[in-house]
Amino acid sequence: MKPICVTCRCFYRPKRNGIAFVEGMPRGSEYGTTAEERRGNRAPHFWKPYKLWIGDLWECPDCHHQLISGVAHLPVAEHYQPEFASGIAVLGAEIQINDC
Repeated sequence: MKPICVTCRCFYRPKRNGIAFVEGMPRGSEYGTTAEERRGNRAPHFWKPYKLWIGDLWECPDCHHQLISGVAHLPVAEHYQPEFASGIAVLGAEIQINDC
């Protein structure tokens, strides 16, 4: 079944299959900040690239909310592998997910 937008009461539509994105990892423990304060776009400087993934981008046709779904069980590459940086460039990964 397709993802469902609860707000609009309709199915999401596929916008782009095979979108590359990077999962971030915390740079280290930052005293005085919680994980919630560092999550997402709140403090992107606390994060660095960790894993390269590919998934499918879906969009609600009414409110245009987007989500990524259909992600494989294993990443394309991880930060310690020599092909990691080139994989990000070749696949055009522009989104980094900053959450644990």
